Amino acid sequence: MSVPKRILIVEDEPLIAMMLEDFLDALDKEVVGTADTVAGGLELVEGGGIDAAILDVNLRGGEQSWAIADALAAVGVPFVLATGSGGDAIAEAHREMPVLAKPFTMDGVEKALAAL
Repeated sequence: MSVPKRILIVEDEPLIAMMLEDFLDALDKEVVGTADTVAGGLELVEGGGIDAAILDVNLRGGEQSWAIADALAAVGVPFVLATGSGGDAIAEAHREMPVLAKPFTMDGVEKALAAL
């Protein structure tokens, strides 16, 4: 796959989502959409046009982004898992995906996307 350009963000904290959007803009990436729930993320995945995604593992209300990860994997779109927890917080089916540790840095985002 070529270097991902069009990125989906799934993040439930608005300030963190905005920071990621700024980082991606500075890295010459295009944000195709931002979702803060599993339902919103799935809707954006169904819309297509995504090269890669950054998925916050734990979303508000106890939701986890595994359904989005599964949907992306089903259509062959790679993703980065964002978490402040350790590796055991990652579902076994997705442990091979790059992990972006919180707190985020632009360098960390760039390296995680390059690992795809």
